[in-house]
Amino acid sequence: MRSWRIPHPPPSGQIQTARATDLVMSISHADPDALAASILKTVGDTLPISQCAIFAYEFDARPRTVSAADHRGGRFLRDVADRYATHFYALDGNRAIVGSPQSKHPHGALVLHQQQSEEIENEAYRAACYAQPHVSDRLSLLVQPMESVWLSVNLYRDSAYGMFQPGELEHIESVAHLFAHAAKSHYAINGQHQQGSAAAMLARVRRACPALTPRELDVLRGTLEGASAAEIAERMGIKPTSVVTYQKRAYARLGISSQRQLFALCLLPQPS
Repeated sequence: MRSWRIPHPPPSGQIQTARATDLVMSISHADPDALAASILKTVGDTLPISQCAIFAYEFDARPRTVSAADHRGGRFLRDVADRYATHFYALDGNRAIVGSPQSKHPHGALVLHQQQSEEIENEAYRAACYAQPHVSDRLSLLVQPMESVWLSVNLYRDSAYGMFQPGELEHIESVAHLFAHAAKSHYAINGQHQQGSAAAMLARVRRACPALTPRELDVLRGTLEGASAAEIAERMGIKPTSVVTYQKRAYARLGISSQRQLFALCLLPQPS
């Protein structure tokens, strides 16, 4: 695994006008998967990329699938993305970047992270997200649209074609800023609207207690969205009793003891 920063768009890297137009139109398309499909078509003109998935890592909680596209069509990649977000995201190598409260990369920088199948030690993660979808290599374009939020534009290499080669990586670098800007614009249009007030309240909770774990934040997000323990458990792939345990731990860290006090904490005036 390795990651590196692209400080500014390189002078090379051209795409067809029709592809650029399709990419721009996909940003505000009614179908959320249109953006990933457009990116897949654009890079697929020259490279054997089989899948594209865009995730939003918000306030250190469980990632949300923003857009996904697969040459096979249907819900296949969405199902893989759901398994990743529910069970395996904490094992992802890019967590060293998106999960760090103090990233070494400046805000707005575009970071590329490469993770090959053979580098994943966890067998279940490797099987569910690489072996079964026939993926040998993944390149993630990581960018921050706002504080405490990262977007990851993931390009997956089909196992039939081996690993990304240096020349292919250079080509992706040449269009990476375009893809990242499209993802940021899509998120600006759709992200906050989809999340509603729960995301803003969760951000307040996280600022009040940075020690909250990702699992505790997941449970608090569900609580703030009005979900029951059973509904939160289904989303997270755990038992309802575990949800209650995480909730109690989170409340203890926050110095509260009830859902009512949680909402009161979120509604307190913010210090100027």
